Amino acid sequence: MQDWEESYRGTPPPWDIGRPQPGFAVLELAGRVIDVGCGTGEHTLLAASQGAEALGIDISAAAIAKAREKARERGIEARFEVLDAFDLPSVGETFDVALDLGVYHVFDDEPTRARYAEAVREVLDPGGVLHLICFSDRTPGDWGPQRIPADELRRTFADGWELITLEPTTIELNPGSPAPAADGSYVLARRR
Repeated sequence: MQDWEESYRGTPPPWDIGRPQPGFAVLELAGRVIDVGCGTGEHTLLAASQGAEALGIDISAAAIAKAREKARERGIEARFEVLDAFDLPSVGETFDVALDLGVYHVFDDEPTRARYAEAVREVLDPGGVLHLICFSDRTPGDWGPQRIPADELRRTFADGWELITLEPTTIELNPGSPAPAADGSYVLARRR
């Protein structure tokens, strides 16, 4: 089991590049946005800076503290809460957009990942969209999280979802990481 608190002490973790990932940086975000596994908040802050009502959640209190500090320093109004991704419905709100950079692929098996996707679906309004980026099975080597095959993503986002886009992307990693970048999959799915 990953120690998420430890990940945010000291040097930034590999996925925390200090800015939005390029695959998300191009999004125009509006309405109510939830950033699941927000880490230090770059995507939540991106959404809020575009006028969205943005909530970032993460299991790591250290990550949330850093995200709140970034929001204060940048003068951006966004909410951040410590919360397990499986407890999303306990927020008691629904959203137009959900963002997931690297949460889906941290779970050990396909049934657990499907249960996580269902928790995200529960907090999206009908017609709400999920933007998800995860490591793909095209990533060479064994460093990093699970490699997710496209067929699994098609299965996960079939029932209760409309899979709009499934395409390759790159996940930037910060300098000093064991890999300069990873091959990822970008998913855009709409809740039915």
